[in-house]
Amino acid sequence: MAQLIEVEKDKCNLSFTCIRACPAKAIKIADGYANIISNKCIGCGNCVMVCAQNAIDFRNEIDRVQSLFQGESKVAAICDPAISGEFNDISDYRKFVAMIRALGFDLVAEVAFGVDLVAHKYKEFLEHSHGKYYLTTHCPPVRSFVEKYRPHLVENLAPIVPPFIAMSKVMRKKYGDDLKVVYITACVSAKDDARSFSGNSGKIEAVVTFKELRTMFNQASITESSVEFSEFDPPVGRKGGLYPINNGLWQAVDMQQDLLESSVISTDGRNNFLQSIKEFSEDSSLNQHLDLYYCEGCSMGPGMSPGDKKFLRQSNIISYVEKRLKGIDSKQWERDIEEFKNIDLSRTFKVTDRRLPKPTEEEVNRVLHDMGKSKIEDQLGCGACGYPSCKEFAVAYCQGLTNFEMCYSYSIKSLHTYINKVHAANENLKNTKEALKESEEKARKEELAAREAAETITAMLNKIRAGVVMVDSNLNIIESNLSFVNMMGDDAKQLNDVIPGLRGADINTLLPFGKLFNTVLQTGQEIINRDTTVDEKILNVSVFTIKKHQIVGGIIRDLTAPEVRREEVINRARSVIHDNLQTVQQIAFLLGESASKTEKVLNSIIEAQKIGESHES
Repeated sequence: MAQLIEVEKDKCNLSFTCIRACPAKAIKIADGYANIISNKCIGCGNCVMVCAQNAIDFRNEIDRVQSLFQGESKVAAICDPAISGEFNDISDYRKFVAMIRALGFDLVAEVAFGVDLVAHKYKEFLEHSHGKYYLTTHCPPVRSFVEKYRPHLVENLAPIVPPFIAMSKVMRKKYGDDLKVVYITACVSAKDDARSFSGNSGKIEAVVTFKELRTMFNQASITESSVEFSEFDPPVGRKGGLYPINNGLWQAVDMQQDLLESSVISTDGRNNFLQSIKEFSEDSSLNQHLDLYYCEGCSMGPGMSPGDKKFLRQSNIISYVEKRLKGIDSKQWERDIEEFKNIDLSRTFKVTDRRLPKPTEEEVNRVLHDMGKSKIEDQLGCGACGYPSCKEFAVAYCQGLTNFEMCYSYSIKSLHTYINKVHAANENLKNTKEALKESEEKARKEELAAREAAETITAMLNKIRAGVVMVDSNLNIIESNLSFVNMMGDDAKQLNDVIPGLRGADINTLLPFGKLFNTVLQTGQEIINRDTTVDEKILNVSVFTIKKHQIVGGIIRDLTAPEVRREEVINRARSVIHDNLQTVQQIAFLLGESASKTEKVLNSIIEAQKIGESHES
């Protein structure tokens, strides 16, 4: 069976209103929404009424009722007396009786007669209590709360069934054991309370609220104008119709609740209920029976249509009972009471303790410290979290029912800390952006300068007639000039159009003597002015280190080229002159003028060579 109260998580906005309203603290925040702890829930329905998002609802039993109509047994509806407070829009009670019959019910009766029976039972029971004081048990949330959270008071629960169970027993005795009974009420907790009565005589097949009843009318298109008058099936109640109002139970047996003579204190409403239970439990001088309504009377139950009109509803209930009393056959009512007064209205209770272990003082103080509430003045107890004090919140935290984010002051403090961190992060980000902008500008300028320098170097290299090339440790070309490209032939020229400077090309694929570059890379020893022949060309090669073992450069001159040949002849003639002068100096004393003649001859050769080259050009 589905649990009684459920949350539609997509609608929950984490307002914590439901937690503040729950007397059993059966709601915790988990996975981003409110969760009902079903075994702790007492079914009071407070959370349903206070949730502005309509994210919480109770178990719907309309389908269960519809299935009963399909069976062979007769189906009876027994109506809570608060029905007159709910249907104030219906002009005559006989109309809503007829509307209920039109849904498919074979019988429609008032629970007011069950109230009359139970009220007599209470009067008799309390008159023979022999000094022991009791809590009334006609209100299902009261019974559930005591069993789960005040188990030491279970023996003080009056062992009497609630009025709707009494009425179920009456209907089966009068109309047959195979009768199916549906309870129509303002009480949500009754949906679960009814399940605890498994015996056939008091069994309830389904419990629907007044809100569900209105839904059924709408689904079946049943209105006041679509039905004729119809009376409740007997037996009918008398003053039991006042049951939804505080003290109404005792009015049914003419116990006027005189303050000096009465042994019963009646109270209603969540806060009064909790306080009265507390005092009954702790103060032995409270020598009174307690008649408790969890809601502010049944007319304000969670199964009623929305609307905070407590006194209007009470007024409607009183007016309805006054009208009914005028038309009731008192003699017949007395005969009915006599007929059914011996029905077994007793019940038993069981302890279902749902209290959680209490944490130690040290554990509670540690939680308060972690929340920043070590000092008494910091423990505001604002109640926003749903707990009356910071200490009780800390206890619930130790029990796994809360988290720090539920604490308003902690969340505000954390939010401020987070905001400060965000501001600091934003400031750092701003400074970083400015620094990055400056760095980018600097890098742009450096890149521009590097590009200009590279262009300048490339232009300078291209002015050199000799071939110039630089290679890396993998013998791949880093840079080369146009003279080198031209020297390498047409394939190299085409490649240079695509990749300027032949960057990335393997030097070994261009030069047959690429091993010279590898040698210099490995040894670091330069190779200067080495002549080598390639394709009928005489190349003069110098290879030197630029960055040891990483980058080497090479200068290659084609000695067969006219401009190089002229320069080379002149340089080598000068070298011969220099060498011969040294020789002449050594043998001058022997040869005398011979040295002078030699010099003249050599000079004439040089001049002739220059003249010849000028004619060739």
